[in-house]
Amino acid sequence: MPKRLVFTKAGAPETMRVDAFEASAPGPGEVAVDVAYAGINFADLLQRLGLYNPRPPYPFTPGYEASGTVAALGDGVKHLSVGDRVIAVPGTGAHTSRLMCAADRVIRIPEGMGLEAAAAMPVTYLTAHHMLHHLGHLSSEDSVLIHGGGGGVGTAALQLCRWAGVERVWATASAGKADIIRSFGGTPIDRHTEDFVDVIRKATDGSGVDHVLDPIGGDHLVRSLSACREGGKVYTFGMSTFAPTGKRRPIRTALAWLRRTEIDPLRLMTRNRALFGVHMGTWSRQDVILEQMGRLIQGVVEGHLDPVIDSVFPLEEAVAAHHHMHNGKNVGKVLLSM
Repeated sequence: MPKRLVFTKAGAPETMRVDAFEASAPGPGEVAVDVAYAGINFADLLQRLGLYNPRPPYPFTPGYEASGTVAALGDGVKHLSVGDRVIAVPGTGAHTSRLMCAADRVIRIPEGMGLEAAAAMPVTYLTAHHMLHHLGHLSSEDSVLIHGGGGGVGTAALQLCRWAGVERVWATASAGKADIIRSFGGTPIDRHTEDFVDVIRKATDGSGVDHVLDPIGGDHLVRSLSACREGGKVYTFGMSTFAPTGKRRPIRTALAWLRRTEIDPLRLMTRNRALFGVHMGTWSRQDVILEQMGRLIQGVVEGHLDPVIDSVFPLEEAVAAHHHMHNGKNVGKVLLSM
């Protein structure tokens, strides 16, 4: 029988369970996918903690992305065939061995692309590409600061900057992740011992960078605006400050959420900075997503992009996978195998 991960209630990783279930046939416009791998994103961790919306009511199966093979087609699906190797981006529910997904959210992948790499791409690479290219119109002359440079989106953004010929790229991370940042052409900033605002100001003669990618949120986001130049752009795409590493205290986390920082629009206006909120799960224009995914797949096949996979956990070890990410141990993407 197929299996799926279930978030039973808001709480620690131990509140999750793996259930068996009866698979149904795909309805009109749907595709059934036998999942090989599914990606875990920090948004999944925040959903499990009850701090991230939109999300279904508990209990529910999480997961934004998966790779596998087409098992069955519903009526009206013409662009796929049974046996095709695909990426599926269902919005939720991907952490399952049998996924039912709307056909317009399933993309065939070429033979030269592995299923592990395919599962590591949709959220991280699409988010990074959307920020830097669709919203940011990145050019080789630009300068970029990437927070969380050793994570999934961080390593994706570093590779996209390298592909675009951008030479002035900085990335914050712990000291143990400095080598991976350097390997993609970035300059590491130790998030524990260095002040990124000071580093950027000194490196840019006080002007700041053109683009800042911030998955941390809170007061950190305000400081990111201080590292951005006049006319520059800051992209907020996460809230890891509300799921800190180490021992987690639910009451403290909830209080931090309630007291989260607010950005003054007047300050943005008078300082001539732009702030973008980015959440690909709620982005409604599928044509934009498909266009960007096509370019990213091309980038992998041509060797410009190489998804960094930190580790692969069996579905039954999802609790360990969540702890691994909560503790900031991953360099690149964490996957679940089915």
